[in-house]
Order: sequence, then C-alpha cells, then structure tokens
Amino acid sequence: MSALRAKGVSLLQGAISFIKMHHKASSQRFISHKHVNSAAERNKEPILQVLKKFITPYIEKTGHQDGGYHCLEISSGSGQHITHFAPHFKSVMWQPSEVDVSSFGSISAYIQDSGVSNIQQPIFIDVSEDYTKWGGGGVIGRQSMDFIINMNLIHISPFKCTEGLFHNASQVLKPNGLLFTYGPYAFHGKISPESNIRFNLMLRTQNPEWGLRDIDQLTTLATSGGLQLVEIVALPANNHCLIWRKC
Repeated sequence: MSALRAKGVSLLQGAISFIKMHHKASSQRFISHKHVNSAAERNKEPILQVLKKFITPYIEKTGHQDGGYHCLEISSGSGQHITHFAPHFKSVMWQPSEVDVSSFGSISAYIQDSGVSNIQQPIFIDVSEDYTKWGGGGVIGRQSMDFIINMNLIHISPFKCTEGLFHNASQVLKPNGLLFTYGPYAFHGKISPESNIRFNLMLRTQNPEWGLRDIDQLTTLATSGGLQLVEIVALPANNHCLIWRKC
C-alpha cells in the first residue's frame, strides 16, 4: 500500500506542477497581448478628470445609480483608456470598439486584467459606416448610448471618419447624451503652438487626408446633427477635450 500511495502522491504532484506551468505559460501569453501606448498612459488620467466632471452630474441628475447607463468608445486602440475609466463609473456599461481587429487581443487582455465586470468585449466598428452596420449589424441601437468617447481619431483619419463620428453620434446618443472627443485642434483657422503646426505638417505628409481639424468646422458638422458644443477643456501637451451634448 505504501508503494501505491507514494506513486499516487508522485502522480498528483506531477499533475499539480503541470497545471502550474501551464497557468504560468498562459499568463505570459496573455500579458504579451497587451500593447502599451505611452501617450495613452500619460493622458488617461487628465481625460478621466474631464469625464468625472460631466458624467457624474449626468448620473446624479437622472438618478439611476444602480446602472442602466451605456458608454461606447470609438477607436479603443490598445484598451488602456476604457479600462482606466470604467472602474470609476460602476453604473456605466462600457463598450470598446476598433476598426483594427488586430487590437482586439490587447483590449481583451486589458479588460481581463482590470478585474471589472462593466466592460464588454470589443466589437468591430468602421465609424465611417452607418451605425446600423456596427458590430455586424443590430448591435448598437438608435438612442441607446448615454455617452460616446473618442480619443485621437479625428486628426489621424480621413475626414469621412469625422463626418461619420458626428452623424452617427447624433443618431446613437440619447437626448442630452454626451460625446467626448480628445486630441489637438485648430481654432478659428489657426494652429498653435509651433509644435502643433509641425505635427500637422507631419500628419499631412504621411497622408494628405489627415491633419488637425478646425473647431469651427467641427461645430458646423455637429450642429447639423443636433449636437451642441458645451465646453472646451485644455489638457496637457496642447490637446483639448471637447464636450458635445445631443439636443
């Protein structure tokens, strides 16, 4: 019996060692999927403070502290932003999205690592297409979102993407819902400081359809869809967060 017990213990220990090794290897593969964007690391906290300034009063005013709020992120990138924001708004269900499906692994890795339950898995969204096609169709409904956030897309994409963002936001947001856009902008035909001028020239050299968009142009576009610019918040590195409300 002692020999059998010894053999059984040895097999059990071997199985435990295999499980531990497999878990460690799986964890290493999981971590390796997480992309790190240095700019996102720097700006995620300043942007969070802007979101708190507007989302918290929205929730307090509507009074559904137990949930029922929804936020869509257009162009989630690595997933660093949404997983930084979501833990601070437990009553909001967050939906990441990307047009680049190669980013899905990183977004999912950040979601799992965050340990929160109010972030859904990423869906495919080409913002230049009608919202009825997003996520394969029938995923995002009309007036289904309280908030839409979009970081660093407008200046590094063709203008049709900006047009799609504002047009679709006007359809997807609930009345009084909020759209947050973040990045560098031109103001009334002028780009400043010099670093933003150089950045704009670099973008247009890479792709003539890219470049800093003017606030006046965006306001006209937003107004046509019933979105009103309610505040411009200056943030570090010559960036701004624009807050738009659905009328």
